[in-house]
Amino acid sequence: PRFPAMASDSGDGHATLKRCLGVLRDARNDSEQFAALLLVTKAVRAGEVDAKTRRQIFQAIGFTFPTRLLISQQPPAGCPPHTFRALGLTLLACFCTDPELAGHSQILNKIPTFNDVLLSPCDPDSTSMVDDVYQCLSAVLATARGPRELVTKGTVSALCQAYLNGGHGSERALALLVGLLAIAEAKCWQRDAPQLLAVLSKLSSDFLKAEDMTKFELCEVLPHFIPLSPPLTENSQGSECLCRLYKGLADVLGSKLSQSQRDPALKLAASLVQACGAEWIPAGSAGSKFLALLVNLACVEVRLTLEEPDPVEVEGKKEVVTACYVLMEMGIQECLREENPLLENVQKMQLMRIMEEAFGAVIFYLRQVKQEELQDPFIFASVRVLGAWMAEETSSLKQEICELLPFLVDYARKLFKEGSPAVSLPQAELVSTEGSALPQDALRFLLPGFCHLTAEDRPRDILIAEGAPALLCEYFLQQWEVLTSESTAPAPLTSTEMSLQTMCGVFLNLVVTAPDLVRHDKTFSSLMDVLLKSLPLLLPQKHHLVLAANVATLGLMMARILAGSAALQGTQSAEEFFGAAIRFLSQAHTAQADPGSDGLAVAVSPAYVSAWDDIRELWFLGMQALAGCVPRFPWLPHAALQARWLQGLARLLSRVAPASVEFELVAAFQAVLVELARASEQCRDVILSHHGTEWANLYGMAALEQCLAEQ
Repeated sequence: PRFPAMASDSGDGHATLKRCLGVLRDARNDSEQFAALLLVTKAVRAGEVDAKTRRQIFQAIGFTFPTRLLISQQPPAGCPPHTFRALGLTLLACFCTDPELAGHSQILNKIPTFNDVLLSPCDPDSTSMVDDVYQCLSAVLATARGPRELVTKGTVSALCQAYLNGGHGSERALALLVGLLAIAEAKCWQRDAPQLLAVLSKLSSDFLKAEDMTKFELCEVLPHFIPLSPPLTENSQGSECLCRLYKGLADVLGSKLSQSQRDPALKLAASLVQACGAEWIPAGSAGSKFLALLVNLACVEVRLTLEEPDPVEVEGKKEVVTACYVLMEMGIQECLREENPLLENVQKMQLMRIMEEAFGAVIFYLRQVKQEELQDPFIFASVRVLGAWMAEETSSLKQEICELLPFLVDYARKLFKEGSPAVSLPQAELVSTEGSALPQDALRFLLPGFCHLTAEDRPRDILIAEGAPALLCEYFLQQWEVLTSESTAPAPLTSTEMSLQTMCGVFLNLVVTAPDLVRHDKTFSSLMDVLLKSLPLLLPQKHHLVLAANVATLGLMMARILAGSAALQGTQSAEEFFGAAIRFLSQAHTAQADPGSDGLAVAVSPAYVSAWDDIRELWFLGMQALAGCVPRFPWLPHAALQARWLQGLARLLSRVAPASVEFELVAAFQAVLVELARASEQCRDVILSHHGTEWANLYGMAALEQCLAEQ
């Protein structure tokens, strides 16, 4: 049938549209409604519908009519089979331009239909349907519930297929995938990894082959398709993608580039480092040259941007400089790697010099930061990367770092106290974020550096003057709460546990080098209370053995200094702590068959073997601290007797070959035995009744022999 002309044919399109809406509302049968609907959709397609009119259309027909059109199998006589479906999709696309309607459940439940259209063969007559579907999907993606619904209803797979088929609108499929991955990367890969990998495979092939500006455009797109987990190195298709990306990047970065070409290439390299460390760079001469070039370019970029910071220029370069930070962090790790290193020693030395200059620029930049800029994620990224340098390189830039310490402590304190909304830029997260790595957790990245610095006089004095011990004590309490709220099942070492261990190292340095501070600063009394309560909880969980060793040793060292405090005067928590500390120290060694003879030799207990490299020094320090505690706590010998440690130790030393016991171990045992024998007649009697005089003589424990001989 012929219909009244619309705006394109007559001057009064809006009046006609109003008449059509009236017909839609009052239609007596489907053919009248269909005739009016064709005119409405013609207006919609011509882009002549404003927000008010769109609402009028929706009020006239609602969702019911488009839904009927989508499922109708009978097209009007002489029309293509998909006529009704096309009309329905046009109306839905029109409704979706209203954000409120785009998130409506009646639109969300049409997602499977949208997916079907994308996966159906597209002939020249159905391109407008495909365009309408992309418009609907884009609108749904922008709603609150949309991304989750798209992922669960299979749109990721449909978009991947649409892109790989290369049909009408395939570039829009890619753009939608980029948008979905930006919001829900983990869920997308969890559900549709094979399809996403197929897209990455095509993109990486195109990237390697391209010899025009497409190569640089792909540098912008590719980072969205590189998952943080599961790692691409886990299967052959992923490894092939990495190989192509390496070759493509080596080709790009080895050429003379403009700024606009180099930046996306550096960002792509950083996203690969985030996902796979340096595993995507092959071993050998070409790989080591490429890695050195990558770190070199990153350092140059950082220096150019930060050495003479122009606020406007820095603002535009923050994203690429953050990517450079990721590459520099990898540079630090590779320069320190001793097992199967990618770099030769000469390259390592050159890179360390270049990185030192770049970190000088980072420090220079941070010294210019104003208070109102502290929420900027770029400041966070800059502090984080400097923390990585301070953790490993303690000798260079010492003066500059000392001068920056007040800012670093103040910055970490502000973020910690405020629970700041500062968020790391995506490339700044080299390590996967966990519950404890909240955006305000700048301290986590500074702790290893602080641990080194508290061992040296000048930086330690600055840290103390800036109130770092009190801040670290508060942080310790917070991290302890996080740890105790985590699962008790054995799991990989979390950043929380690592932070607690590192803080124990910082506090140990202060206990050894600044005992007066520990004695007079109430911060340490609060810390002592936490240590007393935490060790009995930690020790039974064998997967926390390294942290337990840190807590036990730190607690014993502090107890020597704080012996007069109320918390340590025979309270239940003090007795439980010392009981746990004695268990930790007494269970570390056992007797086992000596392969070189028929006898027994002393050995590290099986439960301690895997952690011994990490806790050996702590154990010896703990033994020394316990010996120092015995004269200060009259009830301590009784705790040792209750634990039956003396009997166990006597039995161990009587059974093993003396030659199998190292001198350092003999000295550690003797120090504790002497103090116990001096402090308690009962302890002395137990040692004597277990042939103490004989094995003291056998092991050359002269001080113990003398003590036992005294009346």
